[in-house]
Amino acid sequence: MPADLRSADPGIPGINRRTLLRTLAATGVALGLSSCASPGSSGPKLAANAALPTSVPTDTAVAIASPLGETQLALQLADLLGKVPFKVSSWPNVSAGPDVIAAFRANSVDLAENAGIPPIQAHDQGFETSIVAINITRSPTYVFATKPHSDIQSVDDFRGKKLAFSQGQAQGVVLLRALKQAGISYSDVNLVTLTSDQFLVALEAGQVDIAPLAISQLPNYLNSYGADGAHSVETNVVDLLTQLWAPQSVLADADKAAAIAAFVPLWAKSQVWVYENPAQWEQDFYVKTQNITLTQAQRVVKLSPKPLFPPSWDAAIAWEQQTADLLAQGGFVKSFDVSTLFDRRFESLAAAAVPATYRS
Repeated sequence: MPADLRSADPGIPGINRRTLLRTLAATGVALGLSSCASPGSSGPKLAANAALPTSVPTDTAVAIASPLGETQLALQLADLLGKVPFKVSSWPNVSAGPDVIAAFRANSVDLAENAGIPPIQAHDQGFETSIVAINITRSPTYVFATKPHSDIQSVDDFRGKKLAFSQGQAQGVVLLRALKQAGISYSDVNLVTLTSDQFLVALEAGQVDIAPLAISQLPNYLNSYGADGAHSVETNVVDLLTQLWAPQSVLADADKAAAIAAFVPLWAKSQVWVYENPAQWEQDFYVKTQNITLTQAQRVVKLSPKPLFPPSWDAAIAWEQQTADLLAQGGFVKSFDVSTLFDRRFESLAAAAVPATYRS
């Protein structure tokens, strides 16, 4: 982690109110799933091995998760929102893997963007989903933050400490990979089970010694607690996959499958637009909707990785298998062949939509 993110700028608002709002928002999502449920499957049945339909009936409705409005805003700014050839019935603000799984089960969300670990967790729960697009991340997007008044300086110092852990989210696998890389066994640490929206509160209260935070969360946290000894711990652990995924029941609806196939290229193009237009994204997303200063927004965007949509998913599947095996070794899930999570009918769609520089 660059040095300029290990300390914070003066004048940036504290995070306590925003943490509370995030917690309330997560609770609202959990309580309100049934109230915003999208229509169930209504199109012709589509076999899992059948070719994807190439036309989308105009009355097809799909609910797409848009955490903090980010997906919707990216499409809008890239002038792609009007090109979506179906009705988006809702854009639920659902982001955490466990919440997305709950929304899938409640028929409140048909398509979501998450890291690679939630589909593994869903499979272990007996809820079958499929990955329909991937964006490979080649640089760290999470950083370990310490509680205030901490003397932890490296992952080696995690031994004997309380570590915030969410086995169904990207933060969880980042932690497990960091422990494995340092040769630390699970018995050498105390994994405190939380969801990611509880990490900041747990750090503030000293309930955990370490929590993996998104890069975008770190500046405000250090602004509030850096003077009290809170700091970041550098690693090179990468959460490789960002992916679009959907319940297999949704993909068994020919109309919705066609809609999702049409959406994947637009999603890929929107990610490229965000990367190529950092100044506008800093202002329109981070400053205007996330209430952070332009300086902090610039630092976050500077660390955001270039998107990569590979024509072949082989490397992604191998990484996902390593992740599942790591979770199985800890007894968190049962071992299985993760290739069943990838619907390779969609494999070429994102790559074909972007310039060659974003394919390798």
